[in-house]
Amino acid sequence: MSNNGQDTILKVENLTKHFPIQKGFLKREIGRVRAVDDVSLDIREGETLGLVGESGCGKTTLGRCILRAIEPTSGRILFYRSNGEEVDVAKADKETVRHLRRDMQLVFQDPYSSLNPRMTVKDLIGEPLVVNRICTGREMEKRVAELIRQVGLRPEYMDRYPHAFSGGQRQRIAIARSIALNPRFVVCDEPVSALDVSIQAQIINLLLDLQKVFELTYLFVAHDLSVVRHITDRVAVMYVGQVAEVAHTDDLFRKPLHPYTEALFKAVPKTDPDMRSGKMALAGEVPDPANPPSGCYFHPRCPYATEICRKQSPELRDVGNGRRVRCHHAEKLDLSGIEVTDVALSPELSASQPSTEGTSV
Repeated sequence: MSNNGQDTILKVENLTKHFPIQKGFLKREIGRVRAVDDVSLDIREGETLGLVGESGCGKTTLGRCILRAIEPTSGRILFYRSNGEEVDVAKADKETVRHLRRDMQLVFQDPYSSLNPRMTVKDLIGEPLVVNRICTGREMEKRVAELIRQVGLRPEYMDRYPHAFSGGQRQRIAIARSIALNPRFVVCDEPVSALDVSIQAQIINLLLDLQKVFELTYLFVAHDLSVVRHITDRVAVMYVGQVAEVAHTDDLFRKPLHPYTEALFKAVPKTDPDMRSGKMALAGEVPDPANPPSGCYFHPRCPYATEICRKQSPELRDVGNGRRVRCHHAEKLDLSGIEVTDVALSPELSASQPSTEGTSV
């Protein structure tokens, strides 16, 4: 645990990422896409923070900025190392970032494109060990075999290539590669969205098992609210590059404070076919992040919007009980949550089954 006075492992402060819009032969900048717009949040050691929102809201960009896979425009990304040292990832030099790679890793969304088809499983998982000079040769092979077992595959698969595996097995290989250096923090960028439902459950349970064994902290990016409900401790809801609401998972699902969160819940399919989802709160399209609306970004689609929402941008403020919300009327609104039984969990997730997958290739 870090000695920064709390159990925080990562703190993001006013993080911004703008992508320039260029035009003409001289590449003249005519505007900017606000992919991540003044985001602040913290992640506690050992927890799983979910990051949800519609496609294009900036979830993946935020995750990659945190890892310095892409350069942020401004803001601070404070990572607390195991010895208590505070490192600003956003301003760290290349050598510092290289050392931080041992502590911070990424699991990509697509297991088909995240693995080099010309490398064997042994080379894919062993590459971080070799590059970071942890081990080589027989020692590396032994470590790779151990990692393969830990993700539910067989060591004899080490000399096979990615094309010989199913999607779920490829994602297991990608997860083994991400934990090869014993990291403390892992960004899971929609790690199950490209898999079918039964395999999704197995991969989720695998991530939960590995979190206990390796004492991992996750930033879990997802669309599926049933998965988010099952795996996360807290949830941050994003809309057009901004954090709209942050709360403990149970509190958020039981009683959202932001109208956008309520709208996401109303879009969840019901487990009872005779039940209606209710009136949809979302109308219109997601605003253009290159030209967001004035005031609250959500006001053109919000059924509760007033004049102040159209003119004044709300701050992300603390409203008690560990909750933060970006809404002028949060305390006045009586918004609808979602019951546990309304979230359609797969049987594997509901039963919390062991994370083993059929090992035939």
